[in-house]
Amino acid sequence: MAKALKRFGQNYLIDKNIINKIISIISPQKKEVIVEIGPGRGALTELLAKSEASIFAIEIDFRVIAELKDKFPNVTFINQDFLEVDLTEFKTEKLRIVGNIPYNITSPILFKIFENNLTVKDATLMVQYEVAKRMTSKIGSKDYGILSVLLNYFAETEICFKVSPNVFIPKPKVFSALVHLQMKKKDDLRFNQTFISVVKAAFGNRRKILKNSFSNSIFAQLNFEDCKIDLSKRAEQLSIDDFIYLTEYVIERL
Repeated sequence: MAKALKRFGQNYLIDKNIINKIISIISPQKKEVIVEIGPGRGALTELLAKSEASIFAIEIDFRVIAELKDKFPNVTFINQDFLEVDLTEFKTEKLRIVGNIPYNITSPILFKIFENNLTVKDATLMVQYEVAKRMTSKIGSKDYGILSVLLNYFAETEICFKVSPNVFIPKPKVFSALVHLQMKKKDDLRFNQTFISVVKAAFGNRRKILKNSFSNSIFAQLNFEDCKIDLSKRAEQLSIDDFIYLTEYVIERL
């Protein structure tokens, strides 16, 4: 099987106990549509293929596609970058996403899932442990930031378990964690896009007060004079409800 490539952020999962644990959390069911990001050597794919779900595996590394197709004929393999795949083409509003994802593109993958929240039912992802902590952190903690707020808005997120570097080849330099995202249906596209922009702008100048952050953002021309949020606060001091209010405020004035 092909050697892991650093440019694709490949770390192959090899521990059968961990693989079985992940599958038990995913619990693939008959007639479900599941998309696996980066099957690699097929460690997860092998057990997913034994379920009666429809499995689509998206793999950017063309070197492994032919071998994977031979091993798992009942899985549909797509040789493409996941970030470029149109998830609406799977013709379901209950798409399930799984994968040991490349850690260098974790944020873009999450943003793609946010943008497709009406299509994606849930996601079970192996991510860097430090990122998992940011994904699930609460207001006031040092890890509270853009991912924490957006995941609070778009999903119910939990860390399933922490994973040692020893279960991968090659071994990553960090611990990992399996996280589960149960998506919330947010059908107001304009609000969703504005919400993401507001959160990004608020955290755009970390440790600066909101007034300064917004003045250095795409909302620089907006007058926040009668805003009920105290703009002398920092973004990390705001709750999810505060960000929702700010988004409504911005939309009214755009």
